[in-house]
Amino acid sequence: MAKSSLSFVCQNCGAAYNRWQGKCDSCGEWNTLVEEDTTGATTMPVSIRSKRKGRQFALESLSGKSQDAPRLSSGMAELDRVTGGGFVRGSVLLVGGDPGIGKSTLLTQATSQLARAGHRAVYISGEEAVAQVRLRAERLGLADAPVQLAAETSVEDIVSTLSEGATPRLIVIDSIQTMWTDTVESAPGTVTQVRASAQALIRFAKKSGAAIILVGHVTKDGQIAGPRVVEHMVDAVLSFEGEGSQQFRILRAVKNRFGPTDEIGVFEMTGLGLREVSNPSELFLSERDLGSPGTAVFAGIEGTRPVLVELQALVAPTSLGTPRRAVVGWDPSRLSMVLAVLEAHCGVKLSGHDVYLNVAGGLRIQEPAADLAAAAALVSSLVNAPLPADAVYFGEISLSGAIRPVAQTSARLKEAAKLGFKRAVLPESARGEAGSDSGLALTSVGGLTSLVAEIAARGSPRGNRDAANEKNATPARFRRQEG
Repeated sequence: MAKSSLSFVCQNCGAAYNRWQGKCDSCGEWNTLVEEDTTGATTMPVSIRSKRKGRQFALESLSGKSQDAPRLSSGMAELDRVTGGGFVRGSVLLVGGDPGIGKSTLLTQATSQLARAGHRAVYISGEEAVAQVRLRAERLGLADAPVQLAAETSVEDIVSTLSEGATPRLIVIDSIQTMWTDTVESAPGTVTQVRASAQALIRFAKKSGAAIILVGHVTKDGQIAGPRVVEHMVDAVLSFEGEGSQQFRILRAVKNRFGPTDEIGVFEMTGLGLREVSNPSELFLSERDLGSPGTAVFAGIEGTRPVLVELQALVAPTSLGTPRRAVVGWDPSRLSMVLAVLEAHCGVKLSGHDVYLNVAGGLRIQEPAADLAAAAALVSSLVNAPLPADAVYFGEISLSGAIRPVAQTSARLKEAAKLGFKRAVLPESARGEAGSDSGLALTSVGGLTSLVAEIAARGSPRGNRDAANEKNATPARFRRQEG
């Protein structure tokens, strides 16, 4: 018999140590090392290891014809968009998101749509009882869908049950952190159990051809909990994002072996579940406050879909020694870069002001094309000059203050014209790509200085206006001192 081998495994990154220590040297997290039994085939003596010879397999050339992987539509257009057209047979997807964001609701709706279409769909819950899943289905109006339910956590029992009868087309495991297998001696949720359970389910998916969706917990910083090796094992990683105070939910593909990784699906949380949003631009701009300084509409691209969203900025004098820089929905480092360019090349002094930037609607922007819209909103708030309500902005700002072109200019302008916008502010070099059939009045900008001067000419600095108001409110003895 092999001697039991104990080691301390980090529950955040999966690194193993031969003794306990407070901090993991690999990921830098504290108090994440847990003692686990890592006895396995690699610790067995050579004399009792299997003597089986390897089998021969056929080798193929690069010149052969490649066929597209057969896909199964989920019945939800937004979900199919993110997955690349549907579920691929034998694929394994990992879905992560904050607690209560709507992961179980989304997957319940997807399995119900497939079951109603005549496919075998199975929902395995490791966190909820069957009665709780039925209550959710009744609330969503899906109680009549022929979905097969079970509350089970043993991977061996799940694989044995699903191997009987017709092969399921879709299997949902909610969640992978609750699964356990007999092959390792660790508690459910540990790194060893999560890795071994995921490997067993992936092996079953590749052998049977069933598509499996694994639900994963997330950490406090939004990362999918467990070892990063699980994300490398699966075929696709989907992130379900959204703010608890907003009704919008965004499904984003972080990794996808069978489709694009920059597509998003937009949903709206309602009392009857998640409703697909076919035109997210109209939804994000539905509550605009027209005529307010510090707001600019950004024409962005998410995958192949153009999305228009409002950027809100607030620049206010600070009473602290170090001004605040707060941003929601955008990269804080890009905000710092835009502020530095405004101060260095445009003469906009922001070192004595607090700066707040928010992307309305809960969308998270990742492309650098939002630099121009963010800069316009910041200057508009500083000088109290409202931007044109019928204008959109897009363009990347370089460190020299020049406006660089971005991709898919025509698609951005077409979406803006469809929603009723009349003008667009874009990089000068992108004017030729836009063409003359966009239907918008195009304002090309070669450098950020010209845009800042044009906005500042329409308003007065907030500091001057505040000083005038304070002068009218001060006692006479202070006014006499001013002459």
